[in-house]
Amino acid sequence: DPPICHLMEWHAFLMTLKDKDRMTQLQEVNRYMNAHPYILDIVNWGVADYWETPKEFLDRNGDCEDYAISKFYSMRTLGMDNTNLRIVVLQDMNLQVPHAILVAYLDGKPYVLDNQIPEVVSADIIHHYRPFYSINEKHWWLHRPN
Repeated sequence: DPPICHLMEWHAFLMTLKDKDRMTQLQEVNRYMNAHPYILDIVNWGVADYWETPKEFLDRNGDCEDYAISKFYSMRTLGMDNTNLRIVVLQDMNLQVPHAILVAYLDGKPYVLDNQIPEVVSADIIHHYRPFYSINEKHWWLHRPN
C-alpha cells in the first residue's frame, strides 16, 4: 500500500493557500497537481477509462480527468463554491483526442486549469477545445456544437 502521507501532504499544501486570493489558489493548485506524472488508465488500472479519487491520483498519478477531479476537490476544500467549478470533457481538436479540464469561474469569467498548460488561462484564449459536457457535484451540462 502507498503511504497515506500523500493525503496529509496535500492537506498541508492546501492549508498554506487558505488565506491567499482565489487566483493565487487556482494557480498554485494547478501547479501542484500538474507536477504529478501523466499515466494512462490502461497502464495504471488495466482498463481503458477509470476516474480516480484524489487519493488514488495522489498515490498513483493519472490521466487528464484525474488531474481535473483532484483540482476540483482542492478548490472545494479551499471553499470555492460548487457553482463556480466545472469538470469539462472535451475534444482536443489539435491532438484529435478526448480530454478533460477544470474550469473555474471568477467574477463570472471562466478560467482553465489544464494538465497540458502550466498556467491558469482565460478560457477565451483557447480555441482548439470542443466541449462535450460539463459536470460538478450537483449538475451536468450538455454542450452543443455552434
